[in-house]
Amino acid sequence: MRRNKQIDIKRALALASTLNFLCSCANACLLPFLTLYFRQLGLTPVMTGIIMGAKHLITLVWSPVASFLSKHYNKRRVVINGSLVCSAAVALLLLLIPHTDVRTQGVSCNISNLSSAPVQSTLTSNQTVSSFQPQTSPTTNHTKDLVSQPGVTFAAETLVYTKSPLVATSKPALDLKTDDKSLAHTGTLSQANISIVVNKSFSKPTISSSIFYPATSSSAVVVQKRSNLKNEEMQRRKTSEEGGQFDFLGRLKAMDPQHQLFFLVLIIVSVWEFVSAPLQWTADDGLYDYLDFADATDRYSSTGLWGLLGAACGVGGAGLLVSQLHCLIVDQTPRSAVHFYCYAGLATLALPAAACLPLYLNKKRNRANGFLKAMQLVQGSPRALLCAATTVLVSVAVSSVDNFLLWQMQDHGSNELHMGLSLSLGLLSQAAFPLLAARVSKLLSPGRLLVVGAATLGLQCLYYSFLWGPWAALVAQMLSCFSIGALWWAVKVQCKDVAIPGAEKSVRRVYSALTLHLGSGLGSIAGGFVVQRFGLTWQFRGVAVGLMVWCMCLLLLQWKAPRQRRINYSRLLTADASEASDSESEQERDWLDKAMEDDDGSNNNYAGWINH
Repeated sequence: MRRNKQIDIKRALALASTLNFLCSCANACLLPFLTLYFRQLGLTPVMTGIIMGAKHLITLVWSPVASFLSKHYNKRRVVINGSLVCSAAVALLLLLIPHTDVRTQGVSCNISNLSSAPVQSTLTSNQTVSSFQPQTSPTTNHTKDLVSQPGVTFAAETLVYTKSPLVATSKPALDLKTDDKSLAHTGTLSQANISIVVNKSFSKPTISSSIFYPATSSSAVVVQKRSNLKNEEMQRRKTSEEGGQFDFLGRLKAMDPQHQLFFLVLIIVSVWEFVSAPLQWTADDGLYDYLDFADATDRYSSTGLWGLLGAACGVGGAGLLVSQLHCLIVDQTPRSAVHFYCYAGLATLALPAAACLPLYLNKKRNRANGFLKAMQLVQGSPRALLCAATTVLVSVAVSSVDNFLLWQMQDHGSNELHMGLSLSLGLLSQAAFPLLAARVSKLLSPGRLLVVGAATLGLQCLYYSFLWGPWAALVAQMLSCFSIGALWWAVKVQCKDVAIPGAEKSVRRVYSALTLHLGSGLGSIAGGFVVQRFGLTWQFRGVAVGLMVWCMCLLLLQWKAPRQRRINYSRLLTADASEASDSESEQERDWLDKAMEDDDGSNNNYAGWINH
């Protein structure tokens, strides 16, 4: 009786498109701005890259496993609804993490809006006001040193709110630099911008910035402070060893505040990705099985366009909304928290569509074997392997752009409005390429279009390294139509050429899952180290040079790769039918000949049948 249930394909596609639109809109409200929030917390580029790389690698491993388990136990709807609720709740946990003393604000932020914030100095392009208070946390020195590195420098237009570090310019001050933490808590430092350091071994006083050691200070006091610091360090190590070798919490408490912040953010983001990763795969599998049951799998790809439109609306709308707010909202909460609230609200709004989404469980189709078969198909085609390698390298470049483009724009005076509209324009330009695909395919083959897409992305990255103003990134974002849009269209054509009937979706997932998330994970980690070592500008230039070199190699490899003709299965079926009919007529003729030979008067009859 359940197989006779009426199937409404239009309703299923409408619900799937709505769910895809809302989920993409929710992700776009937060994920593009997530690395900017990490920068505001005070994390270094290396820490940011590791966190984003772990996020992609968790998706790579956990998404197919969770989809298989939900199908095996017939819990797809529970997994979809639970993923929406839990992801919204876990994402809000990031707001509970306290900010460090480093706050990077856009040019639209007014200093008067930050009068109630615990900020002690303001760094601009023309002046620096420094102050020091006895109860300052030791996080200030470490964070300021990280921000002052060449790879993480802020632009002159960007306002950086921080407390001034302790600067030691004389030898006694350098010797006493390790005692700043203990001296700050004992209150032996006086509040002065210019001070004198006195030591018995020096006859003349030495000028030092932001540090004042009283005249009664002597070498004995310094030695006593050092011994106290060593005793505290030994006691802390002893306590950590007593707690056990695998006492993670004890080791976390023994770390400096910035590393504590890093591990705390890494744990929350990992849990967040663990609960949100199964959503897309599980919903797609349920919808595909439902359309496959109704013999309408050709309409499955129509929901992908709504995902791009939802992402464009989400990133543009969130940037516009946040840019209209003050730097601090209720209860000294930074306005960047609005991104998290928008994500949670849209994820909750998608629950009715997820609850009504029609799902079908096809136990006869084994997705695991289909995925392995798809990998074998890609491995057996040289051109498919070149396409996969190109996708990995492009994913590395895209992850670098996604993680640190907003950092580069912020350094040149951009706020959330410029960022949101720029990213929204890029997504709309990417969604517009299918309208030009018919004309472009007549001029360029899919292999050549793959090269054009990678080369255009390299030009975009090179352009990003020369930004000069808030709106400068808009020009490069319009090229996304011929970079990411053209590249993924070429990948889809390659999937159709490689896949056998019924395996198109599995082959597409080999490219979207393995190559995309694998490349993004590796690119995020490597990009963080490059930005930390060489800076944002050289990171974009290095990616551009790497893509250009690969494009030249790709042209040569495509020219050397053997061409494989696509099999026309309709002609094979027609040929099989004709061969079967010929063999059947021959069998009938042999039987007739044998029957007529057995007859006494078969000679005349057989001759007459031949002549006729």
